[in-house]
Amino acid sequence: MHLGQISPPEGGVKKRKRVGCGPGSGHGKTACKGHKGQKARAGAKHRAWFEGGQMPIQRRLPKIGFKPLERKRYQIVNLSDAVERISDGPLTPDTLRAAGLIRDAGGRVKLLGDGQVGRAVEVRVHAISASASAKVSEAGGKVEIIS
Repeated sequence: MHLGQISPPEGGVKKRKRVGCGPGSGHGKTACKGHKGQKARAGAKHRAWFEGGQMPIQRRLPKIGFKPLERKRYQIVNLSDAVERISDGPLTPDTLRAAGLIRDAGGRVKLLGDGQVGRAVEVRVHAISASASAKVSEAGGKVEIIS
């Protein structure tokens, strides 16, 4: 067998569609574009969101919502996770970051009261839930809010 004798399998190669090459091609006259209309014209292009001059959907629908520029975003940490991962020392943004509980030590941290505290813990965070504060106080710990 030689390289020149190799041929593709039966039905493996499809003939290219030759558009606009007369009635014999099967794609003549309107060249597969149908009759008239915007898409049948030469250079027919329109943006995906264009609605033919109709008032577009993004202008028909009302504007909703509001995003305050001075929004305070907190990184949330559960008390049980913090006490479990940090065995000694205070719970501060730096120690929480070192334990892998928050992403940014420079950002604000809020402590939530999920779980139990088995030892006295010193907590220094930007915000704390009432239940977390009560649990830390019951265990003999101290809570300090960072401003």
